[in-house]
Amino acid sequence: MTAPVFVVDSLRPQDLTAGAYVLDGPEGRHAVSVKRLRAGEGVVLTDGRGHWAEGVVQAAEGKDRLVVTVPGGVREEPAEQPRITVVQALPKGDRGELAVETMTEVGVDAIVPWAASRCITQWKGERGLKALGKWRATAREAGKQSRRVRFPDVADAATSKQVASLLADADFAAVLHESGDAPLSGAELPAAGDIVLVVGPEGGVSPEELALFAEAGARPYRLGRSVLRTSTAGTAATAVLLSRTGRWS
Repeated sequence: MTAPVFVVDSLRPQDLTAGAYVLDGPEGRHAVSVKRLRAGEGVVLTDGRGHWAEGVVQAAEGKDRLVVTVPGGVREEPAEQPRITVVQALPKGDRGELAVETMTEVGVDAIVPWAASRCITQWKGERGLKALGKWRATAREAGKQSRRVRFPDVADAATSKQVASLLADADFAAVLHESGDAPLSGAELPAAGDIVLVVGPEGGVSPEELALFAEAGARPYRLGRSVLRTSTAGTAATAVLLSRTGRWS
């Protein structure tokens, strides 16, 4: 059985005291009261930003505090290349969280919520902040579940003009769209740098948005013959890109 993963706010060598780390707060409570970890059991600590450590429980103190020895010290996992960002149009219902969950599990590096013109869902005011918070919490939990030590960044919601700017700066920019005359599986990809992929909403990417993104250098591509939901297309496309770039080799 693999050791459980716990996320901490900061994990640097200076956060250790005599080679040990004190896990408290919600994660400590979960470790002690839910997981019921005891002395001698293994754990993995990470800050979700690439720093991580394998530890051994030294003692459980109270109901929400775990003292963990870290014999190997804190390690850092470098960011992988090329970096893959998915611009995800806002799906309806809870499908946005499904998209974030599965893209995180697959290995995407960044997710940009996109308020496309044809989105049924619109993030406004407190509702938008709450939805964004759910996406970020989902990425965190999915990162833990998939045993990642570098979680994907979930950006603030972007407008179409902001997406175009992101595409213009990318080393490879693509839009998943039925008008694409080439499969994503055959695209020539960079070995390093930034790959940015746009996934449209249930109503599709508008002609105006397609033109704007084309002007920014993004070409339309297709995945296959079938049409995927907006909540699953990004995950499928990320898997294709990861296998093509060698990150899964």
